[in-house]
Amino acid sequence: MTRDVGHLGDYTATRRMLVIAALAVPVGAASACVSWLLLRTIGVITNAVFDGRWGTAIVAPDGGHTSPAVILLAPVAGGLVIGLMARFGSEKIRGHGMPEAIEAILLGGSKVQPRVAVLKPVSAAIAIGTGGPFGAEGPIIMTGGAVGSLFAQCLRLTADERKTLLVAGAAGGMAATFNTPFAALLLAVELLLFEWRPRSFVPVATAVCVATVVRQPLLGRAALFPVSGALHLHTTAYLLCVVSGVGAGLLAVVATVLVYAAEDVFRRLPVHWMWWPAIGGVIIGVGGLVVPQALGVGYDVIDSELTGHISLGLVVGILVVKTLIWSLSLGSGTSGGVLAPMFMIGGALGALEAQVFPAVGPGFWALVALAGVLGGVMRSPITGVVFAVELTHRLDALLPLIIAATAAFAVSVLALRRSVLTEKIARRGYHLSREYDVDPLEILFVSEVMADDVLTFAADVTASDAFAGITGTDPGSLPHRRQALYPVVREGRLVGVVTRTQLETAVHHDQGDRPVASLAHPEPVVTHPDTTLRSVAVVMAARQVDRMPVVDRHDPARVLGIVTLTDLLAGRLRDLQEARETERVLRPRVVRFRRRRARPAELTAAAG
Repeated sequence: MTRDVGHLGDYTATRRMLVIAALAVPVGAASACVSWLLLRTIGVITNAVFDGRWGTAIVAPDGGHTSPAVILLAPVAGGLVIGLMARFGSEKIRGHGMPEAIEAILLGGSKVQPRVAVLKPVSAAIAIGTGGPFGAEGPIIMTGGAVGSLFAQCLRLTADERKTLLVAGAAGGMAATFNTPFAALLLAVELLLFEWRPRSFVPVATAVCVATVVRQPLLGRAALFPVSGALHLHTTAYLLCVVSGVGAGLLAVVATVLVYAAEDVFRRLPVHWMWWPAIGGVIIGVGGLVVPQALGVGYDVIDSELTGHISLGLVVGILVVKTLIWSLSLGSGTSGGVLAPMFMIGGALGALEAQVFPAVGPGFWALVALAGVLGGVMRSPITGVVFAVELTHRLDALLPLIIAATAAFAVSVLALRRSVLTEKIARRGYHLSREYDVDPLEILFVSEVMADDVLTFAADVTASDAFAGITGTDPGSLPHRRQALYPVVREGRLVGVVTRTQLETAVHHDQGDRPVASLAHPEPVVTHPDTTLRSVAVVMAARQVDRMPVVDRHDPARVLGIVTLTDLLAGRLRDLQEARETERVLRPRVVRFRRRRARPAELTAAAG
């Protein structure tokens, strides 16, 4: 049967999308400025604490010029300040930012408190500036999201539109921090939007593009970690990318387990959580005494890993110490991001692998492992690949990056139920699924599940006769006993609907002589055979009904059947069967060749 689906389209979009996209322009610009301000604040605090000078450039705490006492005590002091800010300011500043942004979107109507927009970047700058082994991207996601949310809260918008502007600010801040617009956009889609629709994608992409353009005069146009040199790829290298990805996935699992194991330990401490960041600072300080390069954002170390100019001793130190102090201190609830530490830890793993694997190019194995760790920790392999490419402009490494990130992702999802980004949400009693597929109700039509053999009542039939027709022992009434909604027609044209309950009530209240037309709802909620089941589900939820007459789209008074909520569940059941039931479609036939027996005549001729 050919359906008329001209009223359906690939996407649902209205002109409202353009309005939100226009609002995303200032959000993107503001998020870039906030990113610049956060990075400069980190530079100011780092220079003041470790070098005793004024400067805005991000520098690494150097154990050769800084006293051990400063390295040990600075993270403790920073943790103490953050604990006080969280206790008396807002507890929302605790953590690395992404779970908090996700929670605001899913549970808070995309409403972020104004104080978070101020306290989150300040607390992150203090944590990183005093030696915290974190990145700025998590806090900038929360801060940029807060900017977008606050702007949206000043306007009359829906919760979905607030969510779009919140994500626009978060993605814009990410793009401005790393100069990675494509990766920021993918991160928004994979982690924050929870949908793939023009209404959200276009505004978020607009904000990302604006933030990247605004970033260029502020922070530069070049790649954050530019890498040059030819790659000599071969079959063995591709196979080893799988090995590297598996190793990266295992490292991601270990790091994730350590973070939440540390959180469990801190929860058992007999002190208020306000003191936890300071205790985490002790761990950071001790690690800094062992490997000072593990402190701070570590952009200089990441650059050395990706260019191949790093010693084996530092590689091992970063791999062990950075992983430990990052995961353990993050479990204390301090403020800091995930991505930059993952860049450094993944790069260290790859640099270690480069000692054994064949040479392919400068920093190649560090880049491969970096993408793998991102794919394993964040459970976003596409984002991890694009991040690695945009950070280095190493497009010729695209295929190896895909192999490693996919392998790490596979290990991570098989080993752990949740990622470092979603475990915190689960621990608060909420569930977040990150799987996306086409809703089976979106591709099934009403005509495929509706009941077309329905009982209708003439408008002048009395309620008693109608009720007797559906409750009697007459064999003709048996098929319609489960039907609860009855179209009322006059000369074959729909004039309303009546329910079984209405008929029963009328009979029991001595109103059985009333015609069903007087009981019927004259303007029933109807649908059409070429309507998708998802659209029907939306209407049922909005109008609070669980069954609807199906009428001809071109002749609305012509009844074709009835669709119920149970029919919609049948559509779900079909999808479940496709996922679980196995079948063998093709059965290859084995052709056997047999020696042909000679006929008697042929044998006689051969003997003669």
